[in-house]
Amino acid sequence: MERKNKFFHVSRKTEKRKIGEILRKVLGKITPTKKEMGSMKDAVSEFKKKVEKRIRELKIKAVVFIGGSFAKKTMISKEKYDIDFFIRFLGKEKGISELTKKILKDFKKKEISGSRNYFIIDKGKFFIEVIPTLNVNNPRKAENVTDLSYSHVNYIRKKTNSKILEEIKLAKAFCYANKCYGAESYIRGFSGYALELLVYHYGSFLKFIKAFEKIKDKTVIDIEKHFKNRNEVFIDVNDSKLKSPIILIDPTYKSRNALAALSYETFREFQKACKDFLRNPSEKFFELKSFDVEKFKIQTKKKKLDFAEIQIRTEKQEGDIAGTKLLKFYKHLISEVERNYKVKEKHFSYDGRKNADCFFAAERKKEIIFSGPSIKQEENVKEFRKKHKNTFVKNERIYAREKIKENLKEFLRSWERKYRGKIKEMGISEMKIV
Repeated sequence: MERKNKFFHVSRKTEKRKIGEILRKVLGKITPTKKEMGSMKDAVSEFKKKVEKRIRELKIKAVVFIGGSFAKKTMISKEKYDIDFFIRFLGKEKGISELTKKILKDFKKKEISGSRNYFIIDKGKFFIEVIPTLNVNNPRKAENVTDLSYSHVNYIRKKTNSKILEEIKLAKAFCYANKCYGAESYIRGFSGYALELLVYHYGSFLKFIKAFEKIKDKTVIDIEKHFKNRNEVFIDVNDSKLKSPIILIDPTYKSRNALAALSYETFREFQKACKDFLRNPSEKFFELKSFDVEKFKIQTKKKKLDFAEIQIRTEKQEGDIAGTKLLKFYKHLISEVERNYKVKEKHFSYDGRKNADCFFAAERKKEIIFSGPSIKQEENVKEFRKKHKNTFVKNERIYAREKIKENLKEFLRSWERKYRGKIKEMGISEMKIV
């Protein structure tokens, strides 16, 4: 028994060392270089001076601050970075988006619609997102979640050290690779701020994923102990903000759930990724995998399933609005396909702009049953029998059996022709079956 325990102890030690080596390698890959950070810092500093000068010229009561992962030093390597730049308007200014536009008059920019419009300035290697906010000291006076950003930055800066910042980067890279990173409606995952809080709370990336692999639904995480017990949380926090699987009380504003955007679907996917990594640790869990269409086609053919690729487009504003619209249509498409087919595999790929690709591998159902009118409705029964040959009666209602003759692509083409008007009503400007 003693030898068995000793072997188990050595095995655990070896496994821990292996994970440690993997995480060190990953950290080296995901940390932006000093050169990248330096060039961004210089560009942002120059931009800040120009904006502050313009604010003084216009005699607007506002101050600026740099936020997001750039300010908190939790930024991870990406093809193109984004830096949050906030203009905090003093007092309850009206039309602060218009004032921001006025301040940025001489800059080439893209205006993004939202609860408050904000602006994107392309700097080549990175974007600067200029976001108007209210300069509020009391979180209850915030009219938008971005009004709390200043408090969020200060809290993370105050609570973290260099070691925790590295652990946060690992968590962000892990979630990004497993498509769980982002509070946008088409992702409904972990925001950067939520991950920063969770890693700080648990003490490391590894402790965080070990806890979340087994965490129960509706667990309340209250870092600053704002509430005496769980019941107080469910009384004080708005019901609409308590629908997420985990409740994370914002340390800077106790009435806010920092994980309100997290969906059960994304949460389960994250838990699976945690479990898979802990059972078989590898660097691949931190690498974003592109969808292999050819591999998907080959597997579909081997399993003798119908394959279909559908390209969809919307003219809605790119980003959260377009992504949400495209995802909603994709889910509707799944429900339509499932009427006639058993969907075995599916995939949705959004390009971040106005287009998405949908992929299906499906098996035709042997037959589908159509429900008809009550047998007491003689005229309607006659009409039903004209449309359907193979009918039967059950519980005083007529039904029909129909065999599925179309393959998946044929079904989708006829469906698109039949419901073209409905498709446009759903905000889809184009649907193409490849």
